[in-house]
Amino acid sequence: MSQPPLPARLRYRSLRLISSWQRWLDRRFTPVGQWLLGGLVCAGVLGVDTNQTVAYQAFTFGAAAVIVAALATRTRRQQIGVERTLPRFATAGERFVYRITVRNQAPRGVRNLTLTEDVGDPRPTIEEFLAAREPGEERRNRFDRAIGYFRWMWLIGRKQIAAAPEVALPPLGPGATCEVPAELTPLRRGRLTLAGVSVARPDALGVARTTVTVPAGQSLLVLPRRYPTPPLQLPGGRKYHQGGMALASSVGDSEEFVALREYRPGDPLRRIHWRGWAKMGTPIVKEYQNEFFVRHALVLDTFLDTEPGDVFEEAVSVAASLACTMATPESLLDLLFVGSEAYCFTAGRGLGHTERLLEVLACVQACSRASFPTLHRLVLEHQAWVSGCICVLVAWDDDRQKLVQTLRALGVPTKVFLVTVSGAATPDLGGMDPEHFHRLEVGRIAEGLARL
Repeated sequence: MSQPPLPARLRYRSLRLISSWQRWLDRRFTPVGQWLLGGLVCAGVLGVDTNQTVAYQAFTFGAAAVIVAALATRTRRQQIGVERTLPRFATAGERFVYRITVRNQAPRGVRNLTLTEDVGDPRPTIEEFLAAREPGEERRNRFDRAIGYFRWMWLIGRKQIAAAPEVALPPLGPGATCEVPAELTPLRRGRLTLAGVSVARPDALGVARTTVTVPAGQSLLVLPRRYPTPPLQLPGGRKYHQGGMALASSVGDSEEFVALREYRPGDPLRRIHWRGWAKMGTPIVKEYQNEFFVRHALVLDTFLDTEPGDVFEEAVSVAASLACTMATPESLLDLLFVGSEAYCFTAGRGLGHTERLLEVLACVQACSRASFPTLHRLVLEHQAWVSGCICVLVAWDDDRQKLVQTLRALGVPTKVFLVTVSGAATPDLGGMDPEHFHRLEVGRIAEGLARL
């Protein structure tokens, strides 16, 4: 890969240096200290001529306070142990509360401590900075486009994975332990890794503070954002599945006896095999095989012509919302998509829970190694088994329309959910019934799903 030109590298290094400086100020000085530093700069500028103003006196006292506070905090080193109790899952955009256990390992008591989660460095790489384009960047003036500061801040916002406020700790004596509640708001789905916790303690003046990072690596899975969705009904009844499913607790139209087995909690009394119970001395039930049941397909489009953005993330959220709505104990739901390879995950009727589908959707990535016909073939391989199909698409081109037309020609009831950017032109439905075609705009997804 060729090296970026020198002007681009200089712009990137300058923006990165400014971000590093701001981060250092946030860690090293309290909000009061940062205001004091700003006042020092103003007083220094105004007090250059000592014969015309007395601003230099304010600069002297302020500088002395900052120096004393900085020297005092350098002599303090915290000895703190931290342990979190995290939930198994979280949801993107939703705040959750967990517990942090803090242990004072120093021989003396400490007070006025605050904790902040280390959620990683959100600064982009030089490749990301040069390749990305901020939405609406073409409308900015030439200077802003040349410097790229607004693009830099937009990228930082996109790469920030979580927001965590500071947590104040009560006074801790030597060897004391306390447990405090903490809040965290994941901003992106996927695996959230917390590398450590920053422990800060201000000086007596409240200007500077000592900040020590305590390693405490943990992670949890962040599920996609989900929107309230009314019950979704697809036409189409139960279909015959050769081989069926051996589930004694399921509901079916046609059942074939398979075998006898021991009783499990939840088995209906009508399935008890009384002769077997009398012979074995333990409850025995008859297990049947259901061969007719409802099975739906949920197709997620992972093929993008541009870099993954809000449209793709909202498409994943729509798929997660529909999966939660469609899940019932009496039916199967197949999640079909293409990533590094073609995938089909099934939930329902004892094969898995909707929670499993949400875990899969939390890790779905856009596909760059294949084309849309790969998904077309995957769906057609399953069409003979499904009672209905729901397609969540990120575009409405010829390939997508061909897939929907093929499903309709095969007699598979199909609904389409097209996720588009706000203000995009209304697409040609290609002969589809408007009742089965739903266009959802980014920023108004909840409103669009509520109208179903």
